[in-house]
Amino acid sequence: MASDEHFFQDYPSVRMRRLRRDDFSRRLVREHVLHADDLIYPVFVLDGAAQTQAVPSMPGVERMTVDRLLPVAEDCLKLGIPVIALFPVIEPSLKTPDGRAALDPAGLVPRAVAALKQRFPELGVLTDVALDPYTSHGQDGVIDENGYVLNDPTVEILARQALVQAEAGVDIVAPSDMMDGRIGAIRRELESAGRI
Repeated sequence: MASDEHFFQDYPSVRMRRLRRDDFSRRLVREHVLHADDLIYPVFVLDGAAQTQAVPSMPGVERMTVDRLLPVAEDCLKLGIPVIALFPVIEPSLKTPDGRAALDPAGLVPRAVAALKQRFPELGVLTDVALDPYTSHGQDGVIDENGYVLNDPTVEILARQALVQAEAGVDIVAPSDMMDGRIGAIRRELESAGRI
């Protein structure tokens, strides 16, 4: 007769077959289940009206004006997608080295947020806090004469941008830049304005 030590070495301690035998146990132990509740629907928003533009590098994806965005938002709600994320496509004439259009309370993003929240208050709206859509040089911040991104002046602008978006009614601000200290600065800016 084999010793207990030999028996336990040969017998697997994990027996997956017993967990795969029944439907209930397979569902119980499966690793991931993705639901509509887990999704955020990204959209690229254009200025203007009644326009869509195909994004050649992403087949099936379109940039759209706010009026075209509203039916998309309605579809998201019908599908159970709880949040829509806005990424602005800024007109070249509005782009500046310091990205000042990001701070315009009447700009594209605040208008899109306000339109969405007015029509669909139950829909979560997320905005990108970043300067690259707004800068004439395409960097995600203010740059010096050598093209180096200046961290602290950029963080100040990002914090003000987040406040502009919050005042428009956005639910989530999502910084996508890489500046050091921006999360704390944004939090302080929002809290000092009573935006929790």
